[in-house]
Amino acid sequence: MSWLSSSQGVVLTAYHPSGKDQAVGGNHGKVGEEATPSRKYGQYTMNQEVTKVSEKPPYDRSSSQDSLDELSMEDYWTELENIKKSSENRQDQEVVVVKEPDEGELEEEWLKEAGLSNLFGESAGDPQESMVFLSTLTRTQAAAVQKRVETVSQTLRKKNKQYQIPDVRDIFAQQTESKEKAPDGTESQSVRTNENKYQGKDDQASSLVVGEKELIPLVPEEAPASETDINLEVSFAEQAVNQKESSKEKPQKSRGDDAPLLNFRLPKDKTGTTKIGDLAPQDMKKVCHLALIELTALYDVLGVELKQQKAVKIKTKDSGLFCVPLTVLLEQDQRKVPGTRIPLIFQKLISRIEEGGLETEGLLRIPGAAIRIKNLCQELEAKFYEGTFNWESVKQHDAASLLKLFIRELPQPLLSVEYLKAFQAVQNLPTKRQQLQALNLLVILLPDANRDTLKALLEFLQRVIDNKDKNKMTTMNVAMVMAPNLFMCHSLGLKCSEQREFVMAAGTANIMHLLIKYQKLLWTIPKFIVNQVRKQNTENHKKDKKAMKKLLKKMAYDREKYEKQDKSTNDADIPQGVIRVQAPHLSKVSMAIQLTEELKASDVLARFLSQESGIAQTLKKGEVFLYEIGGNIGERCLDEDTYMKDLYQLNPNAEWVIKSKPS
Repeated sequence: MSWLSSSQGVVLTAYHPSGKDQAVGGNHGKVGEEATPSRKYGQYTMNQEVTKVSEKPPYDRSSSQDSLDELSMEDYWTELENIKKSSENRQDQEVVVVKEPDEGELEEEWLKEAGLSNLFGESAGDPQESMVFLSTLTRTQAAAVQKRVETVSQTLRKKNKQYQIPDVRDIFAQQTESKEKAPDGTESQSVRTNENKYQGKDDQASSLVVGEKELIPLVPEEAPASETDINLEVSFAEQAVNQKESSKEKPQKSRGDDAPLLNFRLPKDKTGTTKIGDLAPQDMKKVCHLALIELTALYDVLGVELKQQKAVKIKTKDSGLFCVPLTVLLEQDQRKVPGTRIPLIFQKLISRIEEGGLETEGLLRIPGAAIRIKNLCQELEAKFYEGTFNWESVKQHDAASLLKLFIRELPQPLLSVEYLKAFQAVQNLPTKRQQLQALNLLVILLPDANRDTLKALLEFLQRVIDNKDKNKMTTMNVAMVMAPNLFMCHSLGLKCSEQREFVMAAGTANIMHLLIKYQKLLWTIPKFIVNQVRKQNTENHKKDKKAMKKLLKKMAYDREKYEKQDKSTNDADIPQGVIRVQAPHLSKVSMAIQLTEELKASDVLARFLSQESGIAQTLKKGEVFLYEIGGNIGERCLDEDTYMKDLYQLNPNAEWVIKSKPS
């Protein structure tokens, strides 16, 4: 895809393979005609300005590796043609026609996914747990829940199912718009002030309209880019509201050409960055509920439709390698290698590609021979688990084609049936910042198997890109090649017009680009969500404590004695400003640590490991981590840059334990 400009207008051109190596742009319509898609050439014109595009031989990467040249979209269309050719040699999967549920059913499913099913139906009589949950939501999150509850309520009334549904407005009636309580219970600074700290310059990308759709172009990677922290402390939806309000007060700045060059980085957090996998399952479940509500609130604020696709049951193979559900694959793999989280065939294909060297030019772009791929698939199905398959016979480009084929032939997409449309809808969000925020929440919402496999894929793609000087595969090139493999799902029978297909091509390639470039950021759990989990846990502890006291009083126990014991358990005779760290699997099993302003989690680990013998010290380093356990969190693995005093102030009742991560 190229952006060609002149004094009279802008032309968006793209190449679609047609069996002829023709440059795009040589057959534009006359002035005044509508922009029309050409399936043969994949050509779109804007403002109908006739502009000549110089011909280039296919795959000539002699110019700047990261420039957005005429060939960038060619990689996408070429990959699409390769997919179509390879699918001719494979058995067609069963196409599933999904019956669209009515709005009430969709919203009811949404409330279940958000952990709020006891707000309606037969369990509506005991909504206490949901009340605690709802009391920790932001105003935009509460509005998203309220909207869905009201829709379900109306639907149930129409069906003469008059369940008692609490009006969530009552829960938030006490809250004022001028002041918002932070999840840790302290009154926060103005959300807008906090958010503006991160806003910096306008990050809305320069865009062009195709039909009624704005496309955000990919940015040349070698262009100078400024960096700014992405705000993970304030709800994304609240940030969007504040941005809208501030844009009303001040007219929005004109979109500058430097806007797309804004890059985002993870902010430094003194209480530690929380990655996916750092929390205990019970807290991660709460994170997922909050992420769904936050994602919905963000899309609501921005006026983008978010409809989850209902998961469908389809007839699938219950063994084998290709066309097998991820969960089934992992079950059979775990019988071979306990604890496996990524399919063995997926790992082996990546390993085989890397054995051939990541400097190979056109890696991932150049396809293997279709007949060879078909034969290799059959042989792998028969011999992989027996251990008799000859991997030496697999050429590097064949292994890359097999990897992409594996992804495409999953019965349900790697990005999941439920959220594939939501991933695609990310392209409709107005700014790069908001696109990243939505992707962050979507990654959190993926099932574990899908998320782990996607992470392994993105890490591999980054290793390919790290060798771009020799293999000529930049982030943009890799994104163009991989987007059709992740976003096309034949089994769901998703079809669209040619113009829509072109828009989807540019949009999904941009999403793929963001997934690869910002994968570290996307696997981070936003601090505001972790704080909401802490608040929920605190409220639940208070509720449990009240229930326990009531029970003890009823049983005629001495209440004062109980409270005294409870207090002594919390204090544990530890001096103020000192924490006791337990390390049951190390030589030094316990140590009192004096908290200072500069003490980090890495310093605590270093003190314990210094007590180990030479070999044991080397073995344990990188295998054991400091955990925050209890208090207002279930369990959390700390990153090494966590400042212990700051975290202690956030969770003074926690225990501190050094142990290894569960596999």
